[in-house]
Amino acid sequence: MRQFSADYLRDTRRGMWDDREALSGLRLDSRERVLDVGCGTGELSGVLAEETPGEVVGADADPDLLAVAREQAGIETVAADALRLPFPDDCFDLVVCQALLINLPDPAAAVAEFRRVSSDLVAAVEPDNAAVSVESTVAAESDLAGRARRAYLRGVETDVTLGGEGTREAFAAAGLSEATTRRHVHARTVEPPYAERDLRAARRKASGEALADDRATLLAGDLSAAEYDDLRTDWREMGRAVVEQMRAGEYRRAEVVPFYVTVGSV
Repeated sequence: MRQFSADYLRDTRRGMWDDREALSGLRLDSRERVLDVGCGTGELSGVLAEETPGEVVGADADPDLLAVAREQAGIETVAADALRLPFPDDCFDLVVCQALLINLPDPAAAVAEFRRVSSDLVAAVEPDNAAVSVESTVAAESDLAGRARRAYLRGVETDVTLGGEGTREAFAAAGLSEATTRRHVHARTVEPPYAERDLRAARRKASGEALADDRATLLAGDLSAAEYDDLRTDWREMGRAVVEQMRAGEYRRAEVVPFYVTVGSV
């Protein structure tokens, strides 16, 4: 399973649940005990803790992320493998995960484990990364982001386009019933005044670091080494344009990621 840093999770999930309507199917106001599997730094856990009168527990395999979740969301945490949860049967009335199934080779196996420890509902919040859109004041950025995304999707080992349909299939395979899905759009914007994370991201584009982090995955698809080098050269040129526009206070970027909240009954 891919590993993510605390900074990455915070940056990519910031503001995601400003609108919580898509979570209405979880019936959070009636929950007594909730488990957030793969909780990471606890962004969703904190929302669950605010919305439910009951107890929220976060589980993750990374102890460093759990430490952040305890401090950030103020929840109880447990180090755990999503496929072997250290809990008895039926001990939660809701088990939920966010952007976890897309990183697992067998999503249905994880959902079956969620079903085992839930007495009522299982929910998964999963993106369709093939449907991400980027708009930018740097003309080349949208096209380059699309090229990199398509190459990444061809090389990644798990189904990061799972979305709602793939999640419902995993729910059915795990024996959950009455699955429903609601679409949730997460829009992330960059505009003046720029936050430090935005400046850091621009510098990583200009240096090529952002693309280099995914080099192995990009090459695992049908992208040749020469094509990767060409893409990275174009990427760095685009990054320099981003930095220049930021210096002038003119840079703006909007990225839209569709997420699907799927809920099934035990």
